[in-house]
Amino acid sequence: MPSVPMFVKCVRRSTLRSGEMSIFGSGGCELCEAARMSEWFYEDEECWIAECESCAVPMVVWREHDANPSEEVRTRLHEKLEKVVEEFFDFEMRIDNNMRTIPDHYHAHARPKGGFYGYGLRRAK
Repeated sequence: MPSVPMFVKCVRRSTLRSGEMSIFGSGGCELCEAARMSEWFYEDEECWIAECESCAVPMVVWREHDANPSEEVRTRLHEKLEKVVEEFFDFEMRIDNNMRTIPDHYHAHARPKGGFYGYGLRRAK
């Protein structure tokens, strides 16, 4: 997958007035904020993919503040996540859709088969 220019950003918390909503949700959602706290691998107008701060695996985040994308959207997001893992890593993955910490904004993790955390995962050469 060719790299996409990093020009699309979600509305940041600081651009919203108190209590104001955007198409990306309220100003308090960490995933809407899309702060670059870890390594980013990909982004486009639909999603961004970065290393999860909590578990160190690649994670795809839908840019819309909604926990329930259509099956078509979910499939596209998963395909993009799989391509990032193929390009940047060397491990067999499984998609984890369980949104444990932020249940109201769709995101999915690429976890190593038989594992949960990504610390020490081999990178592609």
